[in-house]
Amino acid sequence: MENVKIYALSTCSHCRATKKFLDECKVKYDCLDVDLTQGQERETILDDIKKLNPRCSFPTIIIGDTVIVGYKEDEIKKALGL
Repeated sequence: MENVKIYALSTCSHCRATKKFLDECKVKYDCLDVDLTQGQERETILDDIKKLNPRCSFPTIIIGDTVIVGYKEDEIKKALGL
């Protein structure tokens, strides 16, 4: 199984839907709610996200070497090999 990371916002419905979908698929993932970080930590995280997703929109999902922006069930399934 590929390593899965989600950059999310705690208030974002698409982010919640992504996490729910991954939970239903029994996929382990690391999730970082960017809006709950502060100061330099937040700036560093946002810089990292912009390298993957210049628009810096959420969720930004990293599955192995694949970056998916937004809740796109078909793309997530394909990247996970489901």
